[in-house]
Amino acid sequence: MATGRGAAGPTKRDRREEARETARLMREEAAKKAKRRKVIVQSSVIVGVLAVLTIVGLIVYSGVSASSNVANPKNMISGGIVLTQADQAVKSAAISGGDAPTPTTQKLDGKTAHIQIWLDYQCPYCDQFETTNSDQMKQMMADGTATLEIHPVAILDSSTNNKYSTRAAAAASCVANYDPDKFFDINSALFANQPDESTGSGLTNAEMLKLFKDAGVESKQITDCVNNQTYAQFVTNRTKEAVASKQLANPTSGGFGTPTVFVNGERYQGGFTDATQFASFVAAAVKDAGDSGSVTFPKAS
Repeated sequence: MATGRGAAGPTKRDRREEARETARLMREEAAKKAKRRKVIVQSSVIVGVLAVLTIVGLIVYSGVSASSNVANPKNMISGGIVLTQADQAVKSAAISGGDAPTPTTQKLDGKTAHIQIWLDYQCPYCDQFETTNSDQMKQMMADGTATLEIHPVAILDSSTNNKYSTRAAAAASCVANYDPDKFFDINSALFANQPDESTGSGLTNAEMLKLFKDAGVESKQITDCVNNQTYAQFVTNRTKEAVASKQLANPTSGGFGTPTVFVNGERYQGGFTDATQFASFVAAAVKDAGDSGSVTFPKAS
């Protein structure tokens, strides 16, 4: 057996092969580490993207939920209630979720006035118009020569009146939903008992419910609806739309005010305390509109 200095060691070829194998193993280990780093980075990116998408999704969902969960009354799909008689409302589904109202389309026959009023129950000018023209509008409906579309809005809320404009419009919307054929009566009752705009604190919910009861409107559903202000957001949404509408803006002031009155799509700009003037305007608007086609107001923008 060979020993000592003369013993045989690894050849040059063996050392070269060993070096190559070591290099190969190092390359494989480096590749594995790079792959692990790539997986970690990709996972982090995916988690980050999912987190962003989740946040965006929550924001979008919250926005949709906030609008789609709004309680809207039945029989006010245009944002207002349409009456063909003082005791007969046009029935309709509620506005769906956060959808926009559907403007009313009326046929033109050369004899029927389609009267639309945007009003605030705290507005003294609205009270003047109501007091002056209520009886003749009621008679026009009885004669079959007019329909009346009432849009309650709230532009006169204050801390003094305890947001009476919104509360009264929401209460009226409760009646539109549950007892629509009595809407004309409660509309008149709210104006007949209008609090003073400057010093009044607004009617309480109990006082409004008493007025409704005296007008023949009473039910647990309406009581709960008024007390819970179920349709307050509906009123707020319709008010924002009215204020933003260029079609409803007063051409003189450039802004929205109440009462805003249209007949067959034509704005009334006369006095609020002159019944004869309003009656003449109604007759002229019917004639101007003609006896064919239809009128939709507000028009689609």
